[in-house]
Amino acid sequence: MGPVLAGVLQLLALIAALALAYVPLGNHMAKVYSSDKHWRVEKWIYKGIGADPNTEMRWPAYLRGVLAFSAVGVLFLYLLQRLQGVLPGSLGFKAIDPDQAFNTAASFVTNTNWQSYYGEQAMGHVVQTAGLAVQNFVSAAVGIAVAVALVRGFARSRTGELGNFWSDLVRGVTRILLPLSVVAAIVLVACGAIQNFSGIHEVGQFMGGDQQWNGGAVASQEAIKEIGTNGGGYFNANSAHPFENPTPFTNLFEIFLLLVIPFALTRTFGIMVGSVKQGYAILATMGTIWVGFIALMMWTEFAHHGPAFQMAGGAMEGKETRIGVGASSIFAVSTTLTSTGAVDSFHSSFTGLGGGITMLGMQLGEIAPGGTGSGLYGMLIMAVIAVFIAGLMVGRTPEYLGKKIGTREIKFAACYILITPALVLIFTAVAMALPTPGHSMTNSGAHGFSEILYAYTSASNNNGSAFAGLNADTQWFNSTLGLAMILGRFLPMVFVLALAGSLAEQKPVPATAGTLRTEKPLFTGLLVGAILIITGLTYFPALALGPLAEGLAS
Repeated sequence: MGPVLAGVLQLLALIAALALAYVPLGNHMAKVYSSDKHWRVEKWIYKGIGADPNTEMRWPAYLRGVLAFSAVGVLFLYLLQRLQGVLPGSLGFKAIDPDQAFNTAASFVTNTNWQSYYGEQAMGHVVQTAGLAVQNFVSAAVGIAVAVALVRGFARSRTGELGNFWSDLVRGVTRILLPLSVVAAIVLVACGAIQNFSGIHEVGQFMGGDQQWNGGAVASQEAIKEIGTNGGGYFNANSAHPFENPTPFTNLFEIFLLLVIPFALTRTFGIMVGSVKQGYAILATMGTIWVGFIALMMWTEFAHHGPAFQMAGGAMEGKETRIGVGASSIFAVSTTLTSTGAVDSFHSSFTGLGGGITMLGMQLGEIAPGGTGSGLYGMLIMAVIAVFIAGLMVGRTPEYLGKKIGTREIKFAACYILITPALVLIFTAVAMALPTPGHSMTNSGAHGFSEILYAYTSASNNNGSAFAGLNADTQWFNSTLGLAMILGRFLPMVFVLALAGSLAEQKPVPATAGTLRTEKPLFTGLLVGAILIITGLTYFPALALGPLAEGLAS
């Protein structure tokens, strides 16, 4: 079987698996966030944190819950790292330096999971499990909660109430993320991923000699890192490491895990707004962009430029031979079009155009299908922009799901889409202008610029993957990337929840003959076009200086 055909067959198998999970998981999540009953364990949690899960919140109160919970998470994780040297199970590792501890705390609380450290050489068992793994669950649950609040804004009328943040947060963990992660971890262990709390030990190498490795609860953390679109890795090699990703099957299984919730949330959205066709329209938009990006990535990575590429069957530099070009291309696109950031290959080693595709995937806003929750609310913001553009074309007040998109709503949506490009481009420009950040670049020219652009794109969009050629463990990058992660996560949430509150206060507008049918293929095409044009106009100049220049010169 040729490598191209193998890649296509893996893609088809992945699509089939996602299709099988779409309806049952989407229905289950809709039921979770629509039920008025609480599990006993959930009642214990509410009592412990002093929250009343039955109190409805308007958007300012919902936002305060998100920010307060996340701020406590940053502080707790920072202190846990700073105290690592005196904690049990530290494996002899010292306390994390202040700038790196801040970067890591910001990274995992914001669902970014950017790592400027070697996991197996820096973090002990307590920090990995009680710190990082816990944030993998709750940060993903926060994203879903904000998305559900926006969906309620479309579904409800004549009220500013969006539900209860604490109830949405806890249910997301106990009823969705935790059960899925338990099943996924068992599958990974059965396929060869490690799961233990052993210390550091010697491991023999194929070429002779020994190497030191520590064990850990790898399979369980790998499960939630993919399901929660967190990213990061127990080991520095991430999902290219055989302890995390042992076989071609686990590689495909991990891609399935990082895509299944974001895609299924479109079904949840359709059920909650009373029209599954609306969910299918959003799903079609996400799927079109995802498949299109995979096709482009496979084309660039399978392109045969010279005898070395022909003998290898594609661009094999930086890719695992047990995984291959096709599966690596699917993983790279899926992890950068979601906010996952896990990698099974080094994106810096991709072809120039291939590296540009991974960057553009993040710059779209990671909405195809995006992160757990963040992908859905990002796509719904773009849908608001698309109906506004359509309204301008025909001279009609735009409407979406029975709600008028007026001046107030479009301002919230516009502010949302401007935040991350501003963070990416400003931080990249400053880093390129100053001499100190430039010392961290291992390459010059277009590729060196791409390293910096990729880093701030990844941080600001809460992705977490790296171009692998940048030494980011410096005070400058730890501080500025940490700041970019926090601003890139929580500023957009302000405008998402403000938009949700504004929509929930409206009374529904009846559909007429002039109403744009947003469940039809025409709207899907309009939405895809709006996403690509808005992103292209924003990032094309920067991409032209980096990956495009490198790709065209090769």
